[in-house]
Amino acid sequence: MTLFDPGSEGAPTERTTSEEAFLQALLDAEAGLTRAQSALGLAPAAAADAVTAAAVAERFDVRDLARRARGGGNPVIPLVADLTSAVPAEHSPYVHRGATSQDILDSALMLVAARTLDVLLGELSRTEGVLAGLAREHRDTVMPGRTLTQHAVPTTFGLKAAGWRALVLDARDRLRGVRAALPVQLGGAAGTLAAFGAYGAYGADDPVALMAAYARELGLSEPELPWHVLRTPVADLAGALAFTAGALGKVAADVLILSRTEIGELAEGAGGGSSAMPHKANPVRSTLVAAAARRAPALAATLYGSLPAEDERPAGAWHAEWGTLRELLRVVGGAARDASELVSGLVVRADVMRAHLSTTGGAIVSERLSAELAGVLGRGPAKELLAGAARRSREEGLPLAEVLAAEPSLKDADVNVSELTDPSRYTGAAGALVDRALSRP
Repeated sequence: MTLFDPGSEGAPTERTTSEEAFLQALLDAEAGLTRAQSALGLAPAAAADAVTAAAVAERFDVRDLARRARGGGNPVIPLVADLTSAVPAEHSPYVHRGATSQDILDSALMLVAARTLDVLLGELSRTEGVLAGLAREHRDTVMPGRTLTQHAVPTTFGLKAAGWRALVLDARDRLRGVRAALPVQLGGAAGTLAAFGAYGAYGADDPVALMAAYARELGLSEPELPWHVLRTPVADLAGALAFTAGALGKVAADVLILSRTEIGELAEGAGGGSSAMPHKANPVRSTLVAAAARRAPALAATLYGSLPAEDERPAGAWHAEWGTLRELLRVVGGAARDASELVSGLVVRADVMRAHLSTTGGAIVSERLSAELAGVLGRGPAKELLAGAARRSREEGLPLAEVLAAEPSLKDADVNVSELTDPSRYTGAAGALVDRALSRP
């Protein structure tokens, strides 16, 4: 239950990042290690079966483990004791054999990340699919382009939606790359794998081969080296998650602006209510995504801050990662769910977009007029004429097209003022760019 984090509450990724999910990942990491040793003849098959059978989260008390974790500084220590007790005595020596707490906890973190990313990628896939449909449908829906908060030149909503989709695909590609590279952790006390070769008949002749077997058991990548203090996997994960939050945050930021009462070009299909103002339909999904986009960079910064990890095992840097990574996964997972719901219910008001093109009285196409009239009248005269026409348009409240249509020099030059001042005729290559963007799989 997350009273003060409605963005992640109820999201599919909430289940993959729960306390119970982390506990099961720790148990999976322990059982996977015993199975990997058994696969290489370093433990009896019966021991692997026994440890796997006992490694079920429901059999253990999460709260009790959390309290006892204070004694050794991490939850693996009390968990190993409880798991050892849960396994028949003849197989208990093969629980956690040769490993250090960080091997298990890091591997569990990677399992949780992998399971969460699989869900998160599904949400992104749904979002980009809807955005592709919006871009295609509104390829030629003209709207004001805005720069530095002001109307600039015309654009299309299709191009805006195609841009949102491009960011979502960028996030997808980054997360896919990180997901494929998530590694197991195995190094023993100081990253030398020494203990795995120190058990007599069951000692490993080639401890390095155990890393590959462990990776196969957990469905993770085999690392080149133990990475106890080489935190590239965590940093890469942090970066990809923070980027994803920012990419989704861009969609939310645009929707929040364009759904303002005085703009109203977009609306959430099912807005949220207000405790004090019954008339409001707040853009709740956008708000929650925007909140996630602001939280994620700080969480990622903490994970980046753990990169300078001292010695062969760090004190504090590693410990700072656990809760931070979990929260980052939850925040981004919730944002992905909310973004999917947001775009699926988005209301596009093309008529309002078109109406707003006349807000500046035609000045929105002044760039085109400058270029076109310079070719007819010369650069200096064109600039002088447009400056005067724009001033008269503002002062008298007349459309710029009407003012220009009365200019003798333009009548004499046979300039089609109506065409030149039509915003729908000045969207450049917007349509072609949409088509180009939609060709990206």
